[in-house]
Amino acid sequence: MAARLNAVTIAHPIFDPIRPWLERLGDDLPSPEALSALAAERGLANARGRPLRFAAPGTLAAGNYELRIHETGVVATRPGNLHDLFNALVWLAFPRTKATLNALHARELARKEVQRSPRRSRLRDALTLFDEGGAIVAVSHAPLEQLVREHRWLELFWQHRDAVLAGMRFCVFGHAVLDQSRDPYPGITCRALFVSVAPALLKAPRRKLVAHLDATASEWFWSRPEMTPKLLPPLPVFGYPGWLENRDRQVFLADERYFRPLHADPPRPGA
Repeated sequence: MAARLNAVTIAHPIFDPIRPWLERLGDDLPSPEALSALAAERGLANARGRPLRFAAPGTLAAGNYELRIHETGVVATRPGNLHDLFNALVWLAFPRTKATLNALHARELARKEVQRSPRRSRLRDALTLFDEGGAIVAVSHAPLEQLVREHRWLELFWQHRDAVLAGMRFCVFGHAVLDQSRDPYPGITCRALFVSVAPALLKAPRRKLVAHLDATASEWFWSRPEMTPKLLPPLPVFGYPGWLENRDRQVFLADERYFRPLHADPPRPGA
């Protein structure tokens, strides 16, 4: 995997939530120690208050990835690996939500019926889908959210494109989607969590919006102990006006290979 970031590629607005941290990096990928220094600077911790740090897997004892984070605050991070780098950057941008997802994984793994099952539980499926491929959608105009839930993509992204630009922001949380978006393609799909916001917040500095979404998403996950993936509707993020070059056309948005109708099987996040 390439060991450098392409400045032109990561200028895309899909990277805006993690941009404050991207801008502090050079072209070369930072070491886990450098990422740990950024986490310490922010005073980040897991849900148990353990200081957050990143470390190469080879320096760690064997153990479950999620349980290690919950028990020690250490996130296994492969040096020079872009997928793991984006995971670390999402921790920096959305620390409360990441800590909540991790704590819910740990709580679920402690259940005896989960330990006995050879399959991951539906709750852990939902947590993993969002961690790898989630998007927090800030929306100030409720009818736009309904268009997403009903998969009315042409109406949303074409007929109401001005309303989308004025009243909706896609903040991609999933690190796998961010990794794939270095080479964007129409079918990249997230699982969406909607947050209703005042119109003024959409015009505020991006870090203020991200901080609000982080706090709200964290509370949302904590309040849904029985959640399943069905609570997170699919969202083809590259339908957002202007996000995919030369694709702001009605015929593109009517292509059901990418913008699937409501009763079609949704693609995997990032697929």
